[in-house]
This record gives sequence, structure tokens and C-alpha cells, in this order.
Amino acid sequence: LSITSPHKLCHIRYEYSNFSTHLEKPPPPQQHNITYHNSFYNPKSPNYASYRLRQNAYRFGYTRWKYSYEARHNMDAQTASKTIVITNELIDAFTHHLRDEERSPNTIAKYARDVTALAAFLEGSSLTRDGILAYKNHLLDSNLAKTSINSMLAAINCFLDFTRMPDIKVRSLRVQRRTFTSEEKELTKAEYFRLIQTARATGRSRLALIIQTICSTGIRVSELPYITVEAATQGEAVISLKGKTRTIIIIRDLQQKLLAYARRNGICTGAVFVTRTGKPVDRTNIWRDMKDLCAAARVDPRKVFPHNLRHLFARTFYALEKDLAKLADILGHSSINTTRIYIITTISEHRRRM
Repeated sequence: LSITSPHKLCHIRYEYSNFSTHLEKPPPPQQHNITYHNSFYNPKSPNYASYRLRQNAYRFGYTRWKYSYEARHNMDAQTASKTIVITNELIDAFTHHLRDEERSPNTIAKYARDVTALAAFLEGSSLTRDGILAYKNHLLDSNLAKTSINSMLAAINCFLDFTRMPDIKVRSLRVQRRTFTSEEKELTKAEYFRLIQTARATGRSRLALIIQTICSTGIRVSELPYITVEAATQGEAVISLKGKTRTIIIIRDLQQKLLAYARRNGICTGAVFVTRTGKPVDRTNIWRDMKDLCAAARVDPRKVFPHNLRHLFARTFYALEKDLAKLADILGHSSINTTRIYIITTISEHRRRM
């Protein structure tokens, strides 16, 4: 193993033979028009380098050789000297790490759940590649969607990076790109209007307006707090989430409805959709309230959830504009490939257009 010091002061060659190390005399260095401090390096010295520099280079080279030797002969070199068991303290440290990386609260909560599920499966055993592969097979046997399994594996791989054990990470499942979406999951415009009418008829005006807001702007349900009285007044909302900032246009009809709702409920500033205590409406409550509308609105409950309103917005926008890049900007996607998933239609719709 040949090692060259960063300052080209000496060249050291180590030969591994019966656990012995040999140090050869370095060749003369190149002459430079630079004045060196005598204690650091003196070009006129017959040894060409001070004793301290030679010893530091020796330690550096031996460390590099030792790591290279163990890496060749042991696939688990980085974790051979430590055993990691997932504990609550370690999960808490992981969540703090994710906050330092400015991950969204929902991402942090999901990653923590996925790592906790892995810990429950391991039942106190240490982290090993075999254990994680067994958990991967367990997920496959649980009839979960491949996309769901991949999201769990992504959380686990992120946790392994945090624990400095990247060598035992596992690969995600290969998912073929869908050409058509299932008709049981696609929310139609007629069903959307029935949900709004049912919400109004049952005295749930706030829920009706939330459904309209999400479907008219394409925002995530977690971005509802950015729909403020000030944003409704200006006709646009600035959303900062997941390290990205984008501006959402609030159409005039929705703008008037939001301001009227705020006036009726005495909301003069801040988020429009708040609870009685002034806190933003919880996404779980929105999800549950939307499910409660399904029976009266005659809509399949499998179609009714906040994110499906975002998909309906994407399909409607693309049908009118045919601009995938602009739609990706509106939805806040970093990749157009993600946006493509949102505009997939059913086989029936494809046949009708053909």
C-alpha cells in the first residue's frame, strides 16, 4: 500500500508480511520556491523530513492499511466491534437528527414508527443484515403494497446511515410504472360535488370549504395552515415545506368563500381553518370527517381521503393545460416522474378518449 502525505513531504511504503512493517527512505522531494519553517520541514536536511512528520505519516498509512485489510477480509468491518440494539433512546436521537436535517414533522413521525416496528420485530436482537432481510420478507408476506414497503425500507436505510451502518442496508423493491389507475380509487368530479353538497346539508360548512380548498389549489392537507386570512385577501399563499417554497394562487371564487367563512367565525388573522382553541385543524380529524360523508354522499370510502383531492386537481389541471412541468411546480414536486403518477387515468377513461 503506497501512501503519499498531503504535502508531498515523504513517501512511505508498507509491506504486510508476518505482521511486520518496513519503512523505506523517501526519495528527494521536488524543490519549491517556498520558505519552510525549520521545525516543520527543511529542504536542506539529509532526512528530508522531521521525525514528527515521519511518525504522523506512519500512523496515517498504517490506519489506511489496517482498514483496507479488514474491509477485504470482513464484510462487516465497520460494525465488527460494536453491537447496536434499537432502543427508545436511540430512536429519540434519530428523530433529533431528522429535525436537524429539517425533515417535515410528518416524515419524522413516519420514520420513527417504521424504526419502532423494526425494533419490535427484532425483539431486542442486535442490528444485522440477516435480521433486516428477515423483516423485509416479513413485510412481503403481510400483503402490503410494494410502495408502502419501499417507504418503510427507506426509513430503515436512513436509520442505518444515522447509526453508521450503511453496509447492512437493503434494496428497495422494484415497482413497475403503472399505466392505468384502479377505478375503485379514482375520485370523479361528480363524486367530489356530492361530497361538498352532503357536507353543507349536514351542517359541516368548514369541512365543505376544506374539501374545496384542497381540490381548488392542489395543496397537501398538511399545508392547510398556510391558507390564512392574509393569503385569502391577497389571492395567493406562500407555502414553505420540505425545504422548498412555492406560491399558490387562490382563485377569486375560493377567495371570497374563505373571507366570508373567516368573517362568520370571527377569524381576523392567521390560519382560516382552526379549532375552537385556535389551533390548526388536525389532519386526522379531516380524514375521519371525510369518511363520515361517504354513506350519505353515496361514494366509495376507499376513494375518499384528502390526498385523493390533490390527485383530482392534478388530473383536471393537466386535462386543461397539458403542461406537466408547470403542474409539478404547483404541486411542489422535485421530479416530474412523481407528477406523472398523479395524472394517470383509468382504463375506462382511456378508452373513452380513444
